Amino acid sequence: DFFLLFFSSSLKPLSLSLSLSSSSYIFVLPLSLSLLSLSKTSTMRATDNNQGSFLNRISIRRNQVVSMDGNHEQELEDLELFQKHVADRFSDLLPPADHSSVDVAAVDTLLSVSWFRKLLDVFLCCEAEFKAVLVMGRDPTQFSKPPLDKLLPELLDRSVKALDVCNAITHGVDLVRHWQKLARIVVSALEQRPIGEGQVRRAKKALNTLLTSLTFDDKENNHSKSTERAWSFGRNRGGAAGNNKDRTAGNFRSPSWSVAKSWSAAKQIQAMSSNLVAPRGGEPTGLASHVYILTTVLVFVMWALVAAIPCQERNGLSTHFPVPRQLGWAQAMIGLQEKIGEEWKKKEKKGTAGLLEETQRMEKLAQSLVEFADSFQFPAEAEKAEEVAAQVAELADICCKMEEGLVPLQQQIREVFHRIVRSRTEVLDLLDQSGKLSAPVPY
Repeated sequence: DFFLLFFSSSLKPLSLSLSLSSSSYIFVLPLSLSLLSLSKTSTMRATDNNQGSFLNRISIRRNQVVSMDGNHEQELEDLELFQKHVADRFSDLLPPADHSSVDVAAVDTLLSVSWFRKLLDVFLCCEAEFKAVLVMGRDPTQFSKPPLDKLLPELLDRSVKALDVCNAITHGVDLVRHWQKLARIVVSALEQRPIGEGQVRRAKKALNTLLTSLTFDDKENNHSKSTERAWSFGRNRGGAAGNNKDRTAGNFRSPSWSVAKSWSAAKQIQAMSSNLVAPRGGEPTGLASHVYILTTVLVFVMWALVAAIPCQERNGLSTHFPVPRQLGWAQAMIGLQEKIGEEWKKKEKKGTAGLLEETQRMEKLAQSLVEFADSFQFPAEAEKAEEVAAQVAELADICCKMEEGLVPLQQQIREVFHRIVRSRTEVLDLLDQSGKLSAPVPY
């Protein structure tokens, strides 16, 4: 009672009576309810604040998980689309299984100049799509984490080797253009009617030079000397010949960089294809698969170019590089690889001119025409003259296809070269940016 009266008197000093008066109860009861009400209100506010903070943290975490799931789904969608595009593009490069239902004139023969132009277009499209997926909307710190921290530098290293191959192939296209010019001389000489001894001698000289160059040993790295020797074919000797030689050397010099004598195209391809391993199923990011797919496409394109177009030291070129057969997007590429590998095994036993379809046909026709020139007697027999006329017409058709396709092919090789350089620079910038963002902040 005193305790209650004490509180009542301390709040409102009206009476210090020790008796239990009704007025003291009346006064104390509202006070107790007020205190309890205030206490309850303050407790509810604190609880609400704690619950709000906790729910906010749960909401933020849920949003982060949803965002991570969304990014992962987007990566999987991008990967599936990329794989489909690669599969479709390489399927278009396969020769048709049923030739009866296809217009033969509209089909690009495997390993022809027009086929390689399509192959380079496929690479440029795949590279552009890969770069769009890699760069757009990506967190740069992702590139400094496994497995991209290893895969991207490996891709950059293979890109440097691909640049060397592009230079060697550009020089090889110059040599093929030289063969085409020699074949054009043969056509010009043997198209005349009737065929005389003078025309046959001129054609025979060009044919011998052509066959010698076709079977030239790449290891000696004397393509430039052979080409320069043949540019002045048929020109007058003396001062005029010297002037022509200087002029043609400037006009026909290969725009590619020279490579060292010890450089080997076969070893370069081997280095590019080594340690080319498909990412495991547990890789945390779909970008690893993107990098592997583009690397495989790059190695295949460079390998096919080396097999078809003459370049330095191709002896020992591998007939295949490992691509897992269970990969759906790689089935067409594996089929092309097997066909090209079989052709390379056959050609490696015969000579080093390469697998370019026009070159192989040119070589066969040149050998046949040389036999005709060696046994020629004027006037030529009618039956033999018709046979030679058909071969000359076929050789003229090959020359036309080369004239139409070799210069654009060389321009595409240059475009591939510059595209690789630009993409490599952009990836290096990304890696540099990711390194700066992932570095600890100095205090």
